[in-house]
Amino acid sequence: MSEEKTENILECKAAKHSYSKEFKIKSGLFLAGVSGISALIGFGATVASAKKHDPVHFDKGMVPAKELQESGAHLALRALGWGTLYAMEEFRNKMGSVLPKIPKNDPPIGRTEFSGLNDLLDYLQHHKPVKDK
Repeated sequence: MSEEKTENILECKAAKHSYSKEFKIKSGLFLAGVSGISALIGFGATVASAKKHDPVHFDKGMVPAKELQESGAHLALRALGWGTLYAMEEFRNKMGSVLPKIPKNDPPIGRTEFSGLNDLLDYLQHHKPVKDK
């Protein structure tokens, strides 16, 4: 009898910790919703604080003025674009120095033209790779 009780207790504990797929989806959506709303409220509070702190310059940054050729928002987007471009170039250079070099395949070794996907897969399956000398 004690073995049966032990099995029942283990089954009950396992049942408490296993959740249905529907519950997991609902809880994930709830957490995503709460996180999204919190982010929007935080962003709105930050913008409101900036506008309250200096309303004259805040309004100047939203629309282009005569003395400024573009709005502050447009300038920020442009700076973000250039920053992303420079970061990608730096990332490419760093990864190029860390990762191994890929040898050029000129002239091509092996087939380069296939009649269809089946022909390609058949070639890949039965082709024995030739090691570089």
